[in-house]
Amino acid sequence: MRSWSTARRRFRNGVLATFAILLASLTSLSTWADTRDQAKRIYDRIAGVPPDEATITAMADLLDNGNQTDAVAAAMMATEADEFYTVTLKNFAAPWTNRDQSVFVPLNDYTATVVGMVRDNYDFREILRADVICVGRNTSPGYSRTSNAHYEALERSGASLKDELDCTTPQSSLTGVPATATAGVMTTRAAAKAFFIDGTNRAMFRFTLMNHMCNDLEQVKDVTRVPDRIRQDVSRSPGGDSRLFLNGCIGCHSGMDPLAGAYAYYDYAYDVDADPDGESGQIVYTDGAVASKYFNNDNNFEHGFITTDDSWLNYWRDGQNALLGWNTSLPASGNGAKSMGWELSNSDAFAQCQVEKVFENVCLHPVEDDADRAQITSMVSSFRANNYNLKQVYAESALYCKGL
Repeated sequence: MRSWSTARRRFRNGVLATFAILLASLTSLSTWADTRDQAKRIYDRIAGVPPDEATITAMADLLDNGNQTDAVAAAMMATEADEFYTVTLKNFAAPWTNRDQSVFVPLNDYTATVVGMVRDNYDFREILRADVICVGRNTSPGYSRTSNAHYEALERSGASLKDELDCTTPQSSLTGVPATATAGVMTTRAAAKAFFIDGTNRAMFRFTLMNHMCNDLEQVKDVTRVPDRIRQDVSRSPGGDSRLFLNGCIGCHSGMDPLAGAYAYYDYAYDVDADPDGESGQIVYTDGAVASKYFNNDNNFEHGFITTDDSWLNYWRDGQNALLGWNTSLPASGNGAKSMGWELSNSDAFAQCQVEKVFENVCLHPVEDDADRAQITSMVSSFRANNYNLKQVYAESALYCKGL
């Protein structure tokens, strides 16, 4: 009886041991499969296509190491995919290049320059300051000051933007804008066609604010700022009621007009009769000569500010818009679009904006809860610590949204 009990106990123990080994194997297999699923999801979110077997295995191996450094390295592998540049980044930047904020526009020098700067690990703040433009290496016809044909041909060719873009030729040598007056994407032909055409050049400021600081004018409206730089074309009594100006117009113009003075020497020239849509126009910079559009409707209020140069002032350093987080180590004034662009891109709002846009692009939803907000805060700090490298933001966003 005792031997039978012993045998039964040994059998039971053997079964339990075998079951434990099997369970451990299944657990290991489950973890391995989950890691591969996460790697695939990360790659999909960044590149928009599934990874090949070698890539998914390499990414999963890095994720298995269980540390943040290797996890980021795994996600960064997805930023090497052609599709990340040709599809993800191209569609990410395209809405910034037109007033309708549509993604359905041809490739242009603005979009291509964003793609190339991200590929080349530029400090992303330079997007509003650098003397840089990206063109096709072997694309015919070549870059033109009066046509977008070069970029449309590049897009039709189906060439990889990762391989084909060349960002080594200074923007100033192609566009005719002096190096000291270049301001990254703001002084590309596409930006000029969209935002310097006609009008009063305020559109360039408004859309730069929207695209790169994630605020429209209504959100930064502050009626407490000094109105001394508001131009003559703004009526102080619209419809005969000065209250409309004091409670409305002044809120946007008192901050915008002093900053938009930086664009005083820029215009987009085209033949309005032969080419009413400006398809054959070009950006024009006339050093020392304020564009005539700055004097449009100067009889609306003749005592308003008269623009005499390209100086700018940031009145939003004080008041409610101090919350945009301006860099106080920089002067709050200057001349030209280059220095004004640097003022904007060194703000907290600029860094926060880029991170939130990438987060939504990768995670497919806006910031929704405390966990999302904590992640945004972490990624903003990382963005700065990594020299404003946008690929880092894509990698960290994809890791956050990879699933458990």
